[in-house]
Amino acid sequence: MSYYEQVGGAPTIHAIVEAFYPRVVAHPLLAPLFPEDINPVMEKQEMFLTQYFGGPQLYTMKEGHPRMRARHIGFPITPDRATAWLSCMQQAMDEVVEDKMLREQMMERLAMTAYFFVNTDEQEADM
Repeated sequence: MSYYEQVGGAPTIHAIVEAFYPRVVAHPLLAPLFPEDINPVMEKQEMFLTQYFGGPQLYTMKEGHPRMRARHIGFPITPDRATAWLSCMQQAMDEVVEDKMLREQMMERLAMTAYFFVNTDEQEADM
């Protein structure tokens, strides 16, 4: 059974995204990377997480192959920003997903991806 199914499918993924983005836009390291209108970003994230965790291939059907590293290359993603992103996601997961082991497994998978996106060191980001 996929993580998507174990977590409760579309309603739970939606709730995770809804809990996650207020934290992102309030975070001083992350907020500057996101547009003022966060709704399109939230929609894409919901489609991506659905697919990433084994649900329907919504992101690919609408946006094409995810190519997530390439899609994020224009943003200065530092190790600290990856950690901040994961912290916001952990808080959202803690709020929405009851099963601790499932949360840990999902976060482990997300951590690998978040650090894969790092493309800037902290000194470059300060320039």
